[in-house]
Amino acid sequence: MRVPGRLFSNSSLLGGVAGDPSLIQLANVATLPGIQQYALAMPDIHFGYGFPVGGVAAFDLTEGIVSPGGIGYDINCGVRLLATRLKVDEVRPRLGELIERLYREVPSGVGSRGGRTLTPREIDDVLLGGAAWAVEQGNGAPEDLVVQEEGGRLASAVPAEVSDAARKRGLRQLGTLGSGNHFLEVQAVDEVFFPEFAGVLGLAPGQVVVMLHTGSRGLGHQVATDFIRRMDARLASEGVQLVDRQLSCAPVASDDGQRYLGAMAAAANFAWANRQTITAGIRRAFSATFGRPAEELGLEVLYDIAHNIAKVERHRTDGTEKPVLVHRKGATRAFPAGRDEIPERYRPFGQPVLIPGDMGTASYVLAGLPGSMERSFGSSCHGAGRRLSRHAAVRSFRFDEVTRRLAEKGIIVRSATREGVTEEAPGAYKDVEQVVRVAEGAGLSRRVARLVPLGVVKG
Repeated sequence: MRVPGRLFSNSSLLGGVAGDPSLIQLANVATLPGIQQYALAMPDIHFGYGFPVGGVAAFDLTEGIVSPGGIGYDINCGVRLLATRLKVDEVRPRLGELIERLYREVPSGVGSRGGRTLTPREIDDVLLGGAAWAVEQGNGAPEDLVVQEEGGRLASAVPAEVSDAARKRGLRQLGTLGSGNHFLEVQAVDEVFFPEFAGVLGLAPGQVVVMLHTGSRGLGHQVATDFIRRMDARLASEGVQLVDRQLSCAPVASDDGQRYLGAMAAAANFAWANRQTITAGIRRAFSATFGRPAEELGLEVLYDIAHNIAKVERHRTDGTEKPVLVHRKGATRAFPAGRDEIPERYRPFGQPVLIPGDMGTASYVLAGLPGSMERSFGSSCHGAGRRLSRHAAVRSFRFDEVTRRLAEKGIIVRSATREGVTEEAPGAYKDVEQVVRVAEGAGLSRRVARLVPLGVVKG
């Protein structure tokens, strides 16, 4: 280990990590060349590919590396929150109809297709333009872009580095939810903890909001696959052996490193365009259900945050501020108040941080704190974090029992498959209340509002 490992946790969560291979992964990350200060893990840590999910690491631009396993296969998997002007008592009588319309408007499931079919020329435009391309196609308004991390587009994208195989996988997946832990959830604001910021965001108890969680679909997965193979071959030819082959990497400044970063940025732009296209589907579903234009119903984008991404940022390391390449895998940016990267109207309060829980408990809106810059390269957790693997969850829970318990709480679930529900059963996840408590107690982010589920569409 070139640097120590640092895990943010508490006694309640730590018991579930003791002996877990994710801690070995954290130690392995600390062996990589050019790593700065610490290999970090958030309280939602669990086993991943190469890096643990919940992992954060920053690398020197000259001596350091870039690792696709430190970003993940679902490049720019992220979370978006939309606010409506509707109250729970207005939505509850039509909730079943609304969830069914959302399910039809936003295709979901493994390999889901049925979104907008792109031409080869259009896919280049998507990879370059991100969410802005989707807005230009009529799927939103310019004000949607202001409240997205990076404005919904990384300018460093190089579409030419995205393979034909990746492009083919993305041709019919724009505007689709996918599978696994991806979801579309209708929620209610349950409690407000930071009224000043909640007021600016437009969040109030009893209000209905919509949370969306998805990423770059098969296109991003193929980009990761392509470059892991390329980097594996390079390391083998140079006789380099890593402590874990899943940490396959290349120097940031190398040809392979720069080509991957260009392709990764293009895949990230596809993910932003995907979430923007889905946003248009959400607005159509609400408008059809309530018989009013989407503008009257609100459905404004409050924020869109990325996880599974690497970006060059300036941070203080060893007493000196310098640019570093920050890998966040299952972790999100959590910049404090005053940073230029934060949308202007949110800047006095800090960057919004969106942390989904499981479909039976709650999700949170938080705000970044100065402690994140001091302790975690401006990062916080991205969700509750898995307690059981998907296979273990399927063995442990029955579809009928999961849906019955959710129905007893008034929560409607619509899924492409029965496994889509059992894999994501509430018992498969850590306690989001504990995860959020750790993030707040460590000074990474503070609670703004608690959101509870009403209905969910699962991949």
